[in-house]
Amino acid sequence: MRGKSAKQIGLAVLAVVAGMVAAWPAFSQQLPERQGFFDIRSATTMLNEGVHELEARLQLILSDDALEALNAGLPLTIELDFEVIRVRGLWLDAVDAELTFHYELEYRPLSQRYLVRNLNSGDTDSVSTLYSALNTLGRIQGLPVVDDAILDPDSRYRLRLRAKLSMRQYPTALRLLFFWRSQWQLQSEWYEWMLER
Repeated sequence: MRGKSAKQIGLAVLAVVAGMVAAWPAFSQQLPERQGFFDIRSATTMLNEGVHELEARLQLILSDDALEALNAGLPLTIELDFEVIRVRGLWLDAVDAELTFHYELEYRPLSQRYLVRNLNSGDTDSVSTLYSALNTLGRIQGLPVVDDAILDPDSRYRLRLRAKLSMRQYPTALRLLFFWRSQWQLQSEWYEWMLER
């Protein structure tokens, strides 16, 4: 994980787990926990100089557990899964391409800033509020996804996109802990559309 030593990650993990255990009695007497919600609101591609570029709007609402982890210094990774599916009529459709784009959300308490990183390109945005950070993550513009030259000009294609909170960057013990908590199972439904050329 970028910029974080194993010791820093371990301390953040301990803080998250300790916070969850210590706060449980108080939380159980309050309002229901926020479960979080990921949704693809819209998605399309536009052909630009021979490359199809993705434009999408996502709604990303973090659960209480994910927010607590973020505030304790644990970066969150959000993945966008993208598929190019060739429509084959009488045969089963074929998945011709699968891509995953990785984004990281991190809170820096000293500066009170949120960092949004595109881990594929290395681009980083720094914003002052969580709302702005989630809005930045939820606005995908001009993301190159497929070269038109590799597509069969006589075929029709379906495209689909989903967003999910990834846990694979965390240590195994932490992944197992999160696996059993529904608040970490944040994943949108697939959003599908036909490719226009």
